Amino acid sequence: MTYDSSIHTRALDYWAIRIIGLLIIVLQLVLINHLSVGPSWLSPALVVAIMIPIWVETTISRRLARTAVTALDREIVAMHRRRIWWLILALAAIVSLTNGLALFNLVRALLASAPQNGRSLLLDSLNIWATNVIAFALWYWALDRGGPAMQALNQKVVPEFGFQFAPASEADGTAKTVPAFIDYLFLSFTNSTAFSPTDTLPLSERMKLVMMLQASLSLLTVALVAARAVGILS
Repeated sequence: MTYDSSIHTRALDYWAIRIIGLLIIVLQLVLINHLSVGPSWLSPALVVAIMIPIWVETTISRRLARTAVTALDREIVAMHRRRIWWLILALAAIVSLTNGLALFNLVRALLASAPQNGRSLLLDSLNIWATNVIAFALWYWALDRGGPAMQALNQKVVPEFGFQFAPASEADGTAKTVPAFIDYLFLSFTNSTAFSPTDTLPLSERMKLVMMLQASLSLLTVALVAARAVGILS
């Protein structure tokens, strides 16, 4: 089994996950119509409880990866990356569950009676849509190719997305071959706006189903909730 330390030291992915976690907390805190399950602080608190060990593990794994020499050193780094992988899955699951319940409560409120404040409804629908984009980007990044931990170990994994990368640059002659988190975030964004893949194609049945689920939730949010809000405002 070989080891690619560059996967472990990709700083952009680490900072992207940290920023995304903070953004999720902000989005959950600014929901206006009390759509979250339980107290308004519960969902952000759960995200914080996961983000703290993610921050610790990513810091430790990056530091160890830069000095990893022996097989034992590399296995220790891989152990930390597996922990991060499980934490990312837990984060994606919590965000997806809480955001799905918020969408359910919003749709139920719409069907029960007309809300008094169309502006707040519109803002909440955009909030839920944006959180949906982030949650599915986490799912795609963690599940494709076995996640970053498996990629770093260079194990034989089957790609579940067909990404289109730019050709090798003239400066160093190297070409990008492994997608980063920003690639999955772009995939999630385009799937939520166009309701179909653009430059990235799902290659597995599992990812096709996940993308169908995301597009359906996005369509429900935009077509039903936002349209009703615009109708109230008019």
